[in-house]
Amino acid sequence: MAFMIRVFMASLLTASFSFAVTAQQAPAPLQPGQTNDPFPAPIPAVQGVIVVNVAEFASLPEIDGVAARMMHLVDEPGSRRLFVNEMRGPLYSVSYDGKTVTTYVDINASNWGVPVQSMGRERGFQSLAFHPQFAEAGTPGYGKFYTYTDTTNMTPAPDFRPLGGMDTHDTVLLEWTAKTHDAATYDGGLPRELFRLRQPFANHNAGHLAFNPNAAPGSPDFGLLYVGVADGGSGGDPLNMAQNLGSAFGKVFRINPLGTDSLNKKYGIPPGNPFVNRTGALPEIYAYGVRNPQRFSWDPANGNLFLSDIGQNIVEEVSIVKPGANLGWNLWEGSFRFISRAAVSTQNPRDLEITYPVVEYGQLDPLLQPNSAASGVIVYRGSQIPQIANLVIFTDMPSGEIFHFSADSLPSGGQDAIRRILLRYDGSEKTMLQLIQDKNRAQGKMPATRSDLRLAMGPGNQVLLLNKGDGTIRQLEKNEGQ
Repeated sequence: MAFMIRVFMASLLTASFSFAVTAQQAPAPLQPGQTNDPFPAPIPAVQGVIVVNVAEFASLPEIDGVAARMMHLVDEPGSRRLFVNEMRGPLYSVSYDGKTVTTYVDINASNWGVPVQSMGRERGFQSLAFHPQFAEAGTPGYGKFYTYTDTTNMTPAPDFRPLGGMDTHDTVLLEWTAKTHDAATYDGGLPRELFRLRQPFANHNAGHLAFNPNAAPGSPDFGLLYVGVADGGSGGDPLNMAQNLGSAFGKVFRINPLGTDSLNKKYGIPPGNPFVNRTGALPEIYAYGVRNPQRFSWDPANGNLFLSDIGQNIVEEVSIVKPGANLGWNLWEGSFRFISRAAVSTQNPRDLEITYPVVEYGQLDPLLQPNSAASGVIVYRGSQIPQIANLVIFTDMPSGEIFHFSADSLPSGGQDAIRRILLRYDGSEKTMLQLIQDKNRAQGKMPATRSDLRLAMGPGNQVLLLNKGDGTIRQLEKNEGQ
């Protein structure tokens, strides 16, 4: 047996070495009309920079000596708590003053039957959303919240299958129902599964969950859950699913979690969805042609829905999403025709059927790291932090850069409108990654090499910064004298 194990491990090492050698081979030479750097002029490092004060707000506990892998934060005003999910399974509640952090529920606990697949950076407990009626007793949505997680439990049949791949794990959308909305810990029963995706590859599988906060009771969009579904992983959408309206992958869904007229009878199909009456199209689809839609959010002033989509190897983008929009992937990477992981076309006559980014940037920008990822998009319409009023704010996750552009004078692509936001802490102006590294040194740890930065909104137009490097939630504050 020991000999067989050694042979098996040796084969794994050989396979890994072979893959590494292949991965490091030089890409094919660029051809005329191709580029891997469509934005050679860098994002300005100094011009137009906004400096915002930042303060530490709350701390999440480590798990096995590793900093909290926090992903998303949701304000639940009915119970006056913030909720933050950790990729390995815990869902924490945080008091409005940041001083009290409690484990509300651990969805990885064995009694729930949802073992979380959290290997690597991209898999795990992805997102959460609270029904807008969560705190309203007597309503259909009372006590209900939703979690979106990767799981190793692949026993149930999936509702959505890929068009090939390796069937690495499943992603499940679950509905939990608390008996008491303001109980300190979850007091409800087993979660109800709404749908299950069989994942073809191990990377960029899920995305974001959210209810439209602008939708008032009685309006068509009230109580409808938006769900980001990535293209299934690998690279370049090899199964060509993002453009296929018969496939769930590479889409933004919109569903009624309290309905029953879906194919599996576990959720509802909003009658206003754009492809309800198109033969061969999934009626859940609200928009398509996305690669890895990590975050989206609505402009409180005009309802614009902004989505940040992580690019392949060349372009990161932020777009506005309309019903039925085709955001282009994998025909386009941003405003550029997608050719391969190493090249996009410089000849780009626009297709009228495609929704192009409002801003985009190149992954080779000197402000960034070799691996870039657009995320964290919010629209700030408050007055509490005047210097960021009426701006769209988004992040580059690995580098810890925070960027902004005008929410009222929207660009039409490119990176010319993008400017930086720097954080002032203890008299110094730094990026988020630099703050994390300082904190790591104070913790007696090796400084993190990336930030995995995300944004969230708290009560009273509070802007909160999440990361996976030091377990600290931070908040933006107005500068002195304002």
